[in-house]
Amino acid sequence: MIELAPDQLPPLTDWFPAGSPGAAALPEHVRAFGTGRWWADRATAPRALAVACANHVLLRGDPGALAPDALAVFGAHHVQAPARFLPALGSAFDLVVPWERMLYLHQVPVPVPRVPDGVTVRRLAAEDAPALAALTPDAAWLHASWGGPAQLAASGLGWAAFREADVLAVACTYFHGTRYEDLACFTAPGHRRQRLALACVTALCRDVATRGHLPSWTCSRDHRPSRLLAWTAGFRLAREYVHHLTGKPARQGAGLPV
Repeated sequence: MIELAPDQLPPLTDWFPAGSPGAAALPEHVRAFGTGRWWADRATAPRALAVACANHVLLRGDPGALAPDALAVFGAHHVQAPARFLPALGSAFDLVVPWERMLYLHQVPVPVPRVPDGVTVRRLAAEDAPALAALTPDAAWLHASWGGPAQLAASGLGWAAFREADVLAVACTYFHGTRYEDLACFTAPGHRRQRLALACVTALCRDVATRGHLPSWTCSRDHRPSRLLAWTAGFRLAREYVHHLTGKPARQGAGLPV
């Protein structure tokens, strides 16, 4: 596949439904904030289109239009695509692992819980970027969809629990669509089970509502803590789906980092 510049894109609504929840908001997020990359089988009148951001990929179109190694650029990615793409994925990688996912929508408003003394829950601001960057490396995925901690902090779309200048927990919009905002959160080790993530998520849900948007939540079916947090924060299951984790390119030397 070849990479497309934003001004080369066909109308997105021809490929991706507008106003979709969960990871399906990824194309709108990338179009609005420029944090991902677009790929197609050809620049003019493409027959297959892909959008990638934060190691997530959405594929649409005709897999028959792709060369054998066309998808190799998406190694070590979470790929969401119609079933017709599975043979092409299977031939492109040494491993393609199905991953059961759950999509929740926010339906029940809940009060912001009390947090321990000395902890403040507030919106992230640009000057909080160093504190966000100082979180454990395990938290790097949280701001990957924004291009880094500075971009997330400056977006105005994150809430965090602070003790003095230290970030203890964060909830943020991960993919920002035109109708839905898909949320994500992280709590620093040593500060879990104090309802900090719940406080951040609840505050963020209220913030999303003030923008006239709806919060969504996606997680692995096996991630019980995430499912429990979603339920406690007022999310209810909308549907289940499968995306696929890809391995290494099946042919040595195929593909480029995305």
